Amino acid sequence: MAATTSGSGDDLRSTGQQSPLASQRAKENDAPTAANRTGRFGGYFTLGYKEGFNQWWANVPAAAAEHAVMSYVPYLKQPPTHTQTGTQPPSANGSTMSVSDSSSNEAKPVTTGTNTDPYGPRQWNSNLVKLSGKNRAINEFSVERIGETVDQNLVMLHGYGAGLGFFYKNFEGLSRAHGWKIYALDMLGMGRSSRPPFKIHAKDREGATKEAESWFIDALEEWRIVRKIDRFTLLGHSLGGYMAVAYALKYPGHINKLILASPVGIPEDPYAVSAAMPEPSEANLANEFTQDQDQTTETTNPNAPKTTDNNNFLNARSKAEAQSTADKTPPTAPRRPIPKWLTYLWDANVSPFSLVRWSGPLGPRFVSGWTSRRFSHLPPDEAQALHTYAYTLFKQRGSGEYALAYILAPGAFARSPLIRRIAGVGRQMITPPGESTNSISSASLSTSATPSNPETSKPTRETGIPIVFMYGENDWMDVNGGYNAQKLLLQERETALKKASAEERVKEGGEAKVVVIKKAGHHVYLDGWEQFNRVMLEEMKDVSEREREKEGKRA
Repeated sequence: MAATTSGSGDDLRSTGQQSPLASQRAKENDAPTAANRTGRFGGYFTLGYKEGFNQWWANVPAAAAEHAVMSYVPYLKQPPTHTQTGTQPPSANGSTMSVSDSSSNEAKPVTTGTNTDPYGPRQWNSNLVKLSGKNRAINEFSVERIGETVDQNLVMLHGYGAGLGFFYKNFEGLSRAHGWKIYALDMLGMGRSSRPPFKIHAKDREGATKEAESWFIDALEEWRIVRKIDRFTLLGHSLGGYMAVAYALKYPGHINKLILASPVGIPEDPYAVSAAMPEPSEANLANEFTQDQDQTTETTNPNAPKTTDNNNFLNARSKAEAQSTADKTPPTAPRRPIPKWLTYLWDANVSPFSLVRWSGPLGPRFVSGWTSRRFSHLPPDEAQALHTYAYTLFKQRGSGEYALAYILAPGAFARSPLIRRIAGVGRQMITPPGESTNSISSASLSTSATPSNPETSKPTRETGIPIVFMYGENDWMDVNGGYNAQKLLLQERETALKKASAEERVKEGGEAKVVVIKKAGHHVYLDGWEQFNRVMLEEMKDVSEREREKEGKRA
């Protein structure tokens, strides 16, 4: 089923499947349907068999599903949605997503004027950014303020298997910042970006991990070059946060602030040290699929302290420190091993989305087991749109999803933990343009049109960047990882200052802090979107002030 760009956008939106999933769930919280009561796992899947079959049969294109979600962005009633990808059902052959080069599939920018947009005028764009090589392209959504010079750029990266549409609660609020342009990207091989075959050539585990990371971050760097962006603020959620750190380490000199929203992969696997240690209760990937939303957005964590930090947000430091102390208590029970079948599937690189694709008409019902828990706090129509969007992305041909087994071990602990590398962020050597030894070629770098800067004419070392760790109050991702990383970063700052010259002391910008979003779980940008947006705007304001101060010193 192909979606088109004709008309006012109603064609795309009308293709959305109007399943009663969300409204049915709202009406029947205490009275599950007969279908849901059937079978051992019936209670996990809120979508009935009939509704699931109807959604599978409707085969909503990914472009239409994305368009439906974006239509809930305030003041954006007719969102732009290019149809260069995601307009056809998944191909039966190859691990790719069909990419159209026709100009008729491009989306025209949409402008919201001050008569309908009190924070406008703004221009909203949907583009497919072509990269080098075969079938490599990045799906991009951007917002900019009309009549203002773009001084700063914010780039947003989603988590594993998700897409840029999940940030629909953030685009409007964040684009109120004057002088900023907001970009949200689908990572290569995910969302509506192209899906080239994912292949790893390295034979050793360390090499395979680096190669898997580079598959994503090389694409991000090439996107930066194509967009002619010199420096930007990078926000990454979950796996996107992991990749944000990897990018900052491999391509230094382009980040002015790193914001990690519930990042995966910071702590080390505790079992690597002692097999007798108890299984951790918080940093467990299974919670992403079993934790009900009323455990995250409707209820305040009773164990969290009631005091607030300097930003007037919940301070979870005492909870984290208490948990850290508790973790040192000798274990009273043996480790609960990860099931062998799960380890087998993980090591065999059978992704969760493979199961959705293999299940055919049962796919939407399986996906509802996750979406009903993640989006139950939202209005029914928005929850339904996100469910359909998630399903359309999950059923696409596999590509970037296969990187997970090379990056994380079973249980969601990183094979190359960020806690071992985080202190190096903002402390790398910056090579002059054209002399890079990284994967992006020197020829490609010459097209970046990076502003000439005398300071980059010779190799220099970074002097630190601010890093913000953001967690939900009821996050299954362990906030201890953030506090431990913060400690290492501040120690690295003190070490750098002791060795720094007078000029380097003036330039020193290394900072780190942890912010906890109230009544939010792992998806902090969606569960606690209002507070999340406020935090982000404060961090963006800080970036603007820092950069103006730097420009003043150069002048």
